[in-house]
Amino acid sequence: MHEPRKLYVKSFGCQMNVYDSHRMADTLAREGFVETQDPAEADLVILNTCHIREKAAEKVYSELGRLRKQKQEAGSDTMIAVAGCVAQAEGAEIMRRAAVVDVVVGPQSYHRLPELLAEAKAGKRVVDTEFPAEDKFDHLPAPTRAATRSRGPAAFVTVQEGCDKFCTFCVVPYTRGAEVSRPVTKILDEAARLLDQGVREITLIGQNVNAFHGEGPDGKVWSLARLMERLAEMKGLARLRYTTSHPRDMGEDLIAAHRDLPQLMPYLHLPVQSGSDRILAAMNRKHGRDLFLSLIEKMRDARPDLALSSDFIVGFPGETDRDFEDTLDLVREVGFASAYSFKYSSRPGTPAAEHDAQVAEEVKTERLAELQKLLEASKAAFDAACRGRTFDILLEKPGRQPGQLIGRSPYLQSVVVNDPPAGIGELLTVTITDVGPNSLAGVPAETPLSPALSRPLAAMEA
Repeated sequence: MHEPRKLYVKSFGCQMNVYDSHRMADTLAREGFVETQDPAEADLVILNTCHIREKAAEKVYSELGRLRKQKQEAGSDTMIAVAGCVAQAEGAEIMRRAAVVDVVVGPQSYHRLPELLAEAKAGKRVVDTEFPAEDKFDHLPAPTRAATRSRGPAAFVTVQEGCDKFCTFCVVPYTRGAEVSRPVTKILDEAARLLDQGVREITLIGQNVNAFHGEGPDGKVWSLARLMERLAEMKGLARLRYTTSHPRDMGEDLIAAHRDLPQLMPYLHLPVQSGSDRILAAMNRKHGRDLFLSLIEKMRDARPDLALSSDFIVGFPGETDRDFEDTLDLVREVGFASAYSFKYSSRPGTPAAEHDAQVAEEVKTERLAELQKLLEASKAAFDAACRGRTFDILLEKPGRQPGQLIGRSPYLQSVVVNDPPAGIGELLTVTITDVGPNSLAGVPAETPLSPALSRPLAAMEA
């Protein structure tokens, strides 16, 4: 009997990559690979890369340098593959700069990993960054029950890939391709398998998830809201989320879904990127400040307890002090529960990279520090408003201390509970007793919330 081969996958960036990493592991499980958390003992290492964040490619080459040194010191024959968006954008360059790499595979082709690895095993260095005609999802095996359970009671399901918005700073349309939505029936089948294997919360993901327009079982095009209505009817589904959205695609039916579906969590990640209309136009965001703020007003009317998260870029080419102040004003006006913020960094091939009014690095650094200070204060205020509140958490994993479990609030906060009267995968009603910088602490509530009354914390109360 052969020893199983060991697989180590390191995932960079977004939830899409986490999902893709799981599906690569599921694909390779049929080839005799089992996952390990130690790259030193792996027979195959996959770096699943992201091209969105700053210095994304440099991080990949740095990681490849460490792996090369590790292979040399151990005298191992570990195979190394680079997958994801950096692979798609820089496949040939990766092969040129990093001789340690055996396989480069783009995000639309990872279903072909077994045959690509077989070619590499035969001595060929392989690059596959095409956009294949076949749907990769038709070729991906479902995860085993053991694999699903090991990943916890919350799972991602990809419903849409690619983007047609062509923001001037973004490489996604070039690395992930045009917007494509999966058929509704295939999404429902995947969700049903996950629920049967113990999943309680599903997050629908896509590069532009609320642009979903998949073919329904009735032959008609379904919106994301209609898909979620159908998912909410499925037995065992306690919670539903979706990310990442674009303001231009927040339709009235999606806003109504936040009002009407108790399973849909009151937390929305809606990237705005800037508070300046001038910069939003330069970014080709296809929305302005007023549209964004009107959407927030509609969302809060539909779901008063809604909490908001967003993305911000500072130092976009041409950004003035006035433009930056507009962003700070928007943050103050909205009151975000969480946010991601970054300095603009150029991506080769994108229009913004050719802009002649690049902002000085020291200015970008100063602006980012000021913005993050404001965002951190906004998050702290939201978290502090949770003290004394009661809501359901989904218990997901053990805590650091014996008897502790950690769950997620409706707002994705980590909540630590000592000796809870419930186990992983169960919902527990808790009252928040303490607020820390990275997590909340709660105790089981004396009276559990009834489903009809389980609308949690009103966002940012005075």
